[in-house]
Amino acid sequence: MNIVQVRRIVENALLEDIGSGDLTSNAIFPQASKGRGVFLAKQNGVVAGLDIIREAYRLLDPDMRVEYRFTDGDEVKKGDVIAEVYGPIRAILSGERVILNILQRMSGIATMTRTCVNILDDPSIRICDTRKTAPGLRMLDKYAVTSGGGKNHRNGLYDGVMIKDNHIAYCGSITRAVQAVRESLGHMVKVEVETESREEVLEAVAAGADVIMFDNRTPEEVKDFVRLVPASIVTEASGGIDLDNLASYRNTGVHYISLGFLTHSVKALDISLQVHEGAKR
Repeated sequence: MNIVQVRRIVENALLEDIGSGDLTSNAIFPQASKGRGVFLAKQNGVVAGLDIIREAYRLLDPDMRVEYRFTDGDEVKKGDVIAEVYGPIRAILSGERVILNILQRMSGIATMTRTCVNILDDPSIRICDTRKTAPGLRMLDKYAVTSGGGKNHRNGLYDGVMIKDNHIAYCGSITRAVQAVRESLGHMVKVEVETESREEVLEAVAAGADVIMFDNRTPEEVKDFVRLVPASIVTEASGGIDLDNLASYRNTGVHYISLGFLTHSVKALDISLQVHEGAKR
């Protein structure tokens, strides 16, 4: 993760939650009161986003100390202590909700990604994400996917061309769309084309696409389409693929399977902050 972007995200989240100050913690605890807390896994999963703990507490109080028991991508069991924190009680409690919101989301994404990798059980096919991420959290969402063993698709509209059905409809054909892109952009930019039929796959191949996506196709159709594509072109399957049918895409020969649900409807991994010591006055 880009640490500068992480700090900006965390800072904005803290400003949103704390505002001018934590009325509850500041009223109850003197500024000098110190304490200890542990971040505890309350269910099995894959942890991701541990840097969030340190960065959030650094922003709140430079005297905070964080000790990790796991690293991003590690599997944790219910009851495992993920990290311990020591320092001012005000800071520990003020940062709790923001840290947990982000850490739980990222760990949920990593856990779902690992689940999908294991269900597919085909090392020749990579699971990857999409742009269906939470606004403002895309970098964290995509990092969480890699922590779970997945790969990232393009980060945004700026770092790769993806010619979708609406582009093709407006432009008139795949060929015209690819030609327009090639005339406008340099050779360093990859061009992906979304296809839905054998005819479109063949047109994308002839047009010189770098990546061809098979959209909302069955495993049998994917196998058939893969045979039409030269080895030099990367292939991707997307749409209509979920946990129930993911395993059926094993051995289809496609290079990537992109799954929007990794990030757009993730279930957070249950993690809590438990305090084991009161204030030392």
